[in-house]
Order: sequence, then C-alpha cells, then structure tokens
Amino acid sequence: MTTTAIEATALGKRFARRGGWALRDCTFRLPAGRVCALVGPNGAGKSTLIALAAGLIAPTEGTVAVLGGHPSDARPGIGFVAQDKPLYPRLTVAETLRMGADLNPGRWDAATGERVVADGDLDPGARIRSLSGGQRTRVALALALAKRPELLLLDEPMADVDPLARHELMGVLMGTAARHGTTIVLSSHVIAELENSCDHLLLIGDGRVRLAGGIDDLLAAHRLVHGPAQETAAGAVRDLGPNTVVVSSRTTGRQRTALIRPAGPLPDGWRSSEPSLEELVLAHLRSPAAPALALDPARIPATSQETTV
Repeated sequence: MTTTAIEATALGKRFARRGGWALRDCTFRLPAGRVCALVGPNGAGKSTLIALAAGLIAPTEGTVAVLGGHPSDARPGIGFVAQDKPLYPRLTVAETLRMGADLNPGRWDAATGERVVADGDLDPGARIRSLSGGQRTRVALALALAKRPELLLLDEPMADVDPLARHELMGVLMGTAARHGTTIVLSSHVIAELENSCDHLLLIGDGRVRLAGGIDDLLAAHRLVHGPAQETAAGAVRDLGPNTVVVSSRTTGRQRTALIRPAGPLPDGWRSSEPSLEELVLAHLRSPAAPALALDPARIPATSQETTV
C-alpha cells in the first residue's frame, strides 16, 4: 500500500459556465491512514476537490495523484459518498447491496454492508424511494464501506442525519479507519464533530489551500493570545514582534485577543493558550488574506503579509 493517499500539485479546476475557478494552485499531501477533516465555507471548492480525487472530473491545471496513481486507475480502491447520495429509487435496500457486490467483485464485504443497514433498523425489502434522507445516507455509507476502500471520500455525508444516528455512524467510520487503516476524507461544517474524530486538517478558502497538516501540529503552531488593547490594531501587531504572523485579532473593551503564529517569546503583558480546532478554523475563515500554512509535508509558500481586524 502507498504511504500517500492524495497528493496535489498546483491543482486547479475552472468551470467555464460558472465563469471562474473553483480551485486554484492547490498543493498538499495527505498521508495514508489519516482521518482528514475537509472544511471551508460554502463555495470554497471542497466538493470540487473531492470530485477531482474521485476521478469524476479532470483538472484544468496541475495534477492530483490518488493512492500513488491517476484517480481513474485508483477507482477500485476508492469509496465515495456524494452530498445527494445518488441511489436507484426503485431498488430495494437488499437489491442495492447486491448491486454493490456485483460491481465490486473480489473486494465486497457483505457482512459490513448488512451490519450498517441492520444497525439502522432498515427493512431490506424497503425501496430506496421510501426512505428518509438519513436512511438513504446509511445505505450509501453501507455501499461505500462494504467495498473495503483504501480511500473513503465523504462529501458532507451527515447533513441530513439526526444527532444520534450521526454519532453512531461516525463511530462506524472511525472503527473502519482503525481496523483497516482506511484513509478518510470527511467534508463537514460541524467542526466540533471533526475535532473528536479527525487527526488531519485541510482547510479550503476561496478555492485555495489555507491550512494543511496534522491537527495537533497545526494547533501547536498557533497560539491564542490575550493582551492590552492599543489605540490601533497596528500597535497590537507591533507589540507581538515583527516576525509574528497575526491571523486575526479583535478588541473587546481594554483587551485584545489574537490568533497568531509566534516567532519568539511573547512580550510582557500577553497571556497565551493553545486554540481549539474551532477557534483555529474560524480565525482563518474570518481572515482570508492570512498566510497559508502546510505542515505535513508539502509546504505552501508563505507571504510576509499580516492580517489584523
């Protein structure tokens, strides 16, 4: 098995009908065996990136390698669940699973598919068109997991699942990753859910990679600091040192709070702590001009630009 699940180099995708770039100059490497949180605002390019990795569309520029080769060659080892969970509405749940077995000879794990369906109390004879959105999600995940993929691509799969089922299905995904070493890329807006499940982060903003790397490493590279407010935001930035990257900052009363990438010890009067994943993500989303950072292992060229609010 390859040590790299996805590797993108200057990857870009332009849709002529939409009149612009969905992705541009994306460079990152996702090591195999990671559970990767793919986050970003609506329209940032997350679904486009997943479609490129799944081999459903071709890049306009740059390259993307999946499981060590071209995405189309890697399809037997890829499981994919799209936002709309396209399933044949006239088929029953059991017929859908049999179709999955017919399409994936030699890889199909019938017991896994049947267990995921049974845990949701689904009637195997029920037709797909009669199922709720959350039930269709369960069937789609059963198909993807029973394929025993090396790479599982999930595009906001839990959006229509109730909290209890979401928790149970996330447990199924994490168990799969632990038992089989499956690499999972999970797109979601529920950051707290991702923090408890994922060990890698890929943050996309405005069609570009903003953060990439192990979550623990990215959190350790940033500090959430609190200190005295200045008359101007620029004054606060100077107080933190000329080489410190200020991702975002805000003043509340007499206190200034900032998320930074420190270049040395903090000046007197500033307190610091490690941010949560949610604080890290929200700060970068609020400050789209903040310098990008990739830690594992490809590096995005950083700029000297500092952003303050």
